[in-house]
Amino acid sequence: MDNMLYISMTGARETSMAQATAANNLANAKTTGFKADLAQFRAMPVYGDGLPSRAFAMTERPGYNFDQGAVITTGRNLDIAIAGEGWFVTQNEQGEEMLTRRGDLKISANGELLNGLDQPVMGDGGPIALPPFEKIDIAKDGSITILPLGAEANAVAIIDRIKMVKPDPATLEKSEKGLFKSIDGEAFVADAAVTLESGVLESSNVSVVEELTNMINLSRQFEVQVKLMGSVEENGRALDRLLQP
Repeated sequence: MDNMLYISMTGARETSMAQATAANNLANAKTTGFKADLAQFRAMPVYGDGLPSRAFAMTERPGYNFDQGAVITTGRNLDIAIAGEGWFVTQNEQGEEMLTRRGDLKISANGELLNGLDQPVMGDGGPIALPPFEKIDIAKDGSITILPLGAEANAVAIIDRIKMVKPDPATLEKSEKGLFKSIDGEAFVADAAVTLESGVLESSNVSVVEELTNMINLSRQFEVQVKLMGSVEENGRALDRLLQP
């Protein structure tokens, strides 16, 4: 009976963790550029003295859904999206380079180019800073062209180029904020083959229907595990009654 109890106990615990993953995906169903987390179950033997006669359930995150989300037209000059595969590069509070598909850009009071998470957008030489301007355009290759404030109509200037990269997805891991970073800590190298579209945004790739269905299935699995634990308790009481003198 202890085998059954251990499996059902760990199964209930790990099912709760899988529900947390699904809930996080649902919470980010409308987050620009968000990539859904995947989850899977597997049985793991318990190693110790003697043979591994016990097993427990474990949920793990085998990877992420890197499929592209739907592209939404906004018409806003500072809304951009990667065309095909690739990533924008931002910088976190510790100065590390992070990857995102989020392209809802804005300009701070100091002229810094930020994304929707208020993180600096990286260019060829570091975080991008813009002088006062009357007009801004972002080309497919990421080049940022502005018409300086008070300048003549033909006095446009290229300020910087948004850094875009295309690393192997197997070398990436996800942070708590939904951004990706290099597993080995190596710096990302700009890839000229990656292009972007202006005036559009990439939505989250979370399928609300699939995640809701998954939540229902996980809830039923949790109920089954709890019932199994109840059955073990009932069996134990029956055994105690049989052993009574």
